Amino acid sequence: MNPRVQRGAIAAVQVLALAVWFSVSAVVPTLRQEWGISSTAAVWLTGSVQLGFVVGAVGSAALNLPDRFRPHLVVAAGAAAAALCTLLFALVVSNMAGAIGLRFLTGVFLAGVYPVGIKLMASWSASSARGRAVGILVAALTLGSALPHLISGIAGLPWRAVLLAAAGIGLLGALMVLALVRPGPYLSASAHTRYPRYAVTMFRERGPRLTNLGYFGHMWELYALWTWLPAFLLAAPSGPELPASAEITMFLAMGVAGVIGCLLGGWGADRFGRPPTAVAALAVSGLCCLLSPLAFRAGPTLLFVFCALWGAAVIADSGVFSTMLSEVADTRFVGTALTAQTAIGFGLTTVSIQLVPVLAETVGWQYGFLLLAPGPALGVLAMSVISRRPAAATTGST
Repeated sequence: MNPRVQRGAIAAVQVLALAVWFSVSAVVPTLRQEWGISSTAAVWLTGSVQLGFVVGAVGSAALNLPDRFRPHLVVAAGAAAAALCTLLFALVVSNMAGAIGLRFLTGVFLAGVYPVGIKLMASWSASSARGRAVGILVAALTLGSALPHLISGIAGLPWRAVLLAAAGIGLLGALMVLALVRPGPYLSASAHTRYPRYAVTMFRERGPRLTNLGYFGHMWELYALWTWLPAFLLAAPSGPELPASAEITMFLAMGVAGVIGCLLGGWGADRFGRPPTAVAALAVSGLCCLLSPLAFRAGPTLLFVFCALWGAAVIADSGVFSTMLSEVADTRFVGTALTAQTAIGFGLTTVSIQLVPVLAETVGWQYGFLLLAPGPALGVLAMSVISRRPAAATTGST
């Protein structure tokens, strides 16, 4: 099989399958009007997906599913089930109780798509080019997650139609992985014994421990920004004057700029090294957190450019951390390590997603994103430490 074709197919599957992730978030304003729900209640339409992802990832890691079963079959099953949940939401749900339940299950099933997709992409990539390959995968996730904003912003469809479109795209991704994707030659032999403890014991090793700390700082910022950037833009004085609607601006900042950031991050990871590239991305996104109060009062063009820069920087290091962990973790349990990493990281996102609007209600949206700045700061510190002894980090010594 051609490695380039396989990497392209894996990336395409991620774009399609992850379209359901932010499908409901893209139509929250409409749901708030139709269902009469508060902004606090609306948080759970995103937060329940994150919690479901955590539960699914923890279960997957505990059972070693990514290392005991053919990974492309795990991805196909997860993508199909998540799309089915979104389809049911579009067809039958009319209240928050049903919505939160189905969104939680969507997150559970997506835990079989993204982390296992990283393992598949790594299986087709030698170490010298793995940073770029995983960067492409995260770019695909970013683009897929932003697709519902594009659908909602361009087509002007009713919210149920937006969800139906996202579900159809997700099902197409499940079919594509079955038809086209297979594990590559760099895939380590599957674990023949269950070893769920590796999700915990990897933190005893210096390389995985510092890599995970950097990733956790990155995640503290990422999904809270993606969730609340539309509210930030709508509250900004120049928000109504932006060059594009809030939905299209969100797609451009989260999707297009995010893809560019992922590709640059992957290229930089292979060209300049994993830790220096992660530090650069974290420093830029952390600076954006600190400058967000000034950007809030800026003119529409400057605010638009600022959001695009932040959208590129905030995701540029995601693939870098996944690549690092795939190289420093026990090769028998790479899938378990990646799944555990994402489980804890997404658990943190549920906290930051909840806290940002609380701060915004207290001090205003102008200062709401300052809460995210400690995340990039932690990531920079962890990567600075790992850079001092890179050899030890890559061998997993303590």
